[in-house]
Amino acid sequence: MPGIIDYAVAGPLTTISAAHQHAVDSLPHEPAEICDLVRDLVIQPHDAKGLGLPEERFAENQFRSVEAILGVLGPEPLTTPREPARRVVGTCRHFAVLACALLRYRGIPARARCGFATYFQPGKGLDHWVTEYRQGGRWIRIDSEILGGTVVARPGDLAIGEFLTGGEAWIAYRAGRIDAATFGVPGTENWGPAEIRGNAVRDVAALNKVEMLPWDEWGRMDASYQGKTGPAYDVLMDTIATVCAADDPAGIAALYASEDLTVPAALIR
Repeated sequence: MPGIIDYAVAGPLTTISAAHQHAVDSLPHEPAEICDLVRDLVIQPHDAKGLGLPEERFAENQFRSVEAILGVLGPEPLTTPREPARRVVGTCRHFAVLACALLRYRGIPARARCGFATYFQPGKGLDHWVTEYRQGGRWIRIDSEILGGTVVARPGDLAIGEFLTGGEAWIAYRAGRIDAATFGVPGTENWGPAEIRGNAVRDVAALNKVEMLPWDEWGRMDASYQGKTGPAYDVLMDTIATVCAADDPAGIAALYASEDLTVPAALIR
């Protein structure tokens, strides 16, 4: 039987080994302060392009593990901001997962969430990842990538509706509250229900401490993107949305154990 998920303990992709102890031992203990460090440790590829970085540096956005991220950042304490050229080239997922790993290192319950931000473009839900940490009896959603900015009023405590997990977006879509055609990946043709399904599956994995890349696919995800799944798969999405909304770790672990949702071991590296 699946066990209860302990979000205060690292998962396979958020483990920090003794090799990086010097970099993390001086971390602050307040969750918001930990997350604030991350915005100066990761840089998006489009922001990195003008820095003249070697072409191979852009492959860093393929890193799944925090160990690999820390390998790029080096042994210097993470409390020391990195100049843009010394940051890891990564996506919103790398901001969220690195923050999650650092929070767990300090024993703070934390998890990365995969879904859609509604605050980057009016009327659209853009593919995005954020972090949650547990404090004061509730999960607080924080977007380390935009901390210190003015994109939203409180990036350190996102308001309801500013970020929708994949499951939350699916519930809203099924209820007719959102137009799925406005949810997807900017700069691509990837919009619509399949994008919501994909992020719902990735969010289930992340809730089981397996935080995959935004483009990783397994189970019936590829068939869904090709429009080849049908009503039965949508019923599975309904189940995912309901179980994740209930926020019962035992139920989430049991759901993830199903064949369609478990991430293949070969991808967890």
